[in-house]
Amino acid sequence: MGSMADDESDEFREMLRKFLESGEQFDIAEFAKAAGLPGDSATIEQMLSQLHAALSQGSEGITEQMVRDTATQVANQGAASVPAATLGAADAALRVATLWLDEVTAVPAVTVTPTTMTRPEWARATIPVWIQIAEPVARSIATVGERALGDAVPEDEASTATSAFAALRRLGGTLFSLQLGHIIGQLSSEVLAGGDLGIPLLDGQLEHELRPVIVAQNVEAFAEGLEIPLEDVMLYVAVREIAHARLFKHSKWLKLGLITAITDYANGISIDAESMREAMSDVDLSDSEALRRLVSDGTLIPPKTDEQLAALARIETLLALVEGWVELIADRAAARLPSRGAIAEMIRRNRAAGRPGEKALAGLIGLDARPRRLREAAEMWRSIDASVDSTTRDSLWDHPDVLPTADDIDDPQALIARLTAGTVQPDEMDDAIRRLLDEPPVDDD
Repeated sequence: MGSMADDESDEFREMLRKFLESGEQFDIAEFAKAAGLPGDSATIEQMLSQLHAALSQGSEGITEQMVRDTATQVANQGAASVPAATLGAADAALRVATLWLDEVTAVPAVTVTPTTMTRPEWARATIPVWIQIAEPVARSIATVGERALGDAVPEDEASTATSAFAALRRLGGTLFSLQLGHIIGQLSSEVLAGGDLGIPLLDGQLEHELRPVIVAQNVEAFAEGLEIPLEDVMLYVAVREIAHARLFKHSKWLKLGLITAITDYANGISIDAESMREAMSDVDLSDSEALRRLVSDGTLIPPKTDEQLAALARIETLLALVEGWVELIADRAAARLPSRGAIAEMIRRNRAAGRPGEKALAGLIGLDARPRRLREAAEMWRSIDASVDSTTRDSLWDHPDVLPTADDIDDPQALIARLTAGTVQPDEMDDAIRRLLDEPPVDDD
């Protein structure tokens, strides 16, 4: 680091020390801007209280309450009162979608009633999963950030800098929490339904279940640009959402398997101290936008290792398989809707292009959740659907051992040949365990 960077580091450490002692000389308005939040007096007062708490009591990772407060505030900025007619259309669509799905798949109905959510409700309800996914990256950034700055401190000053470095770790976690909350709040204005991102975010009644939810305000906004009746768009979105939730209920392993794969990938992210030092040397700590970019644009996320690339390929394949199956089932169930193809194509294009919140999330945690092979996976499911009955088609979700692979997406005919020959079977012991889990408990009384 050059002398200017050294001066800035000394200034930053002194700012932290004084803030810990009295809260003075800390520009909370600049900090709010760094997190992408408005700098009004009410927000600043709330953030000042949160920041004091985070630096005195907070962890080196993510502070859930701070994420919750920030996400709620951002979600509320774009939230509006949803007309009764729109809510009525959503409720009706959820009821009809359940009946239509019964006609095209034997995958059982969910045990929780499908419902609507506002943007703030969606943001708050999804926070636990987002934290689980993002926590490893937050801790890595906080730890390496302290190490990178600490290496620049002379040995004779190390003991006096200890408290400031501890505060720096917590400050890193605080800034990450604010940025994560901001992204969740932004996503709440983009998603149409609970399963819109593919990641299982909303818990259902059972541990492996998902709660089917429509964000009615967003569906209404989405429909405005399609020149298609709102009722039709709402119905198609409802069919997709309930199909997605049904799949996770049927495949008891799917939710845990996907979340585990994503968190394992995140745990493999190791921020490089030298990269952190280089990034910090180019950042003016008084520049709120530069500070925000440092945390959220992927600058600190290192190149993926071979192991991570393999893990990412597995995640993308699984997301594509889920999305492709949902697309097929929705097309079959919504056969009465002449506009279903146009709606499906617009949803597909939005996912492929990447919405702002999705891109920000990818920069923050190093994971792009868009299913890159969606079209190929959807074509594979269509080929299977044309060749075997629906029960055989959906049995591929019974067990991870029989789930189609990336090779099957490339060559569906080989899989279809195995299906028609009856050679695609899970291990007998695993099948017996699955049947046992499906049976209700016996009451001894």
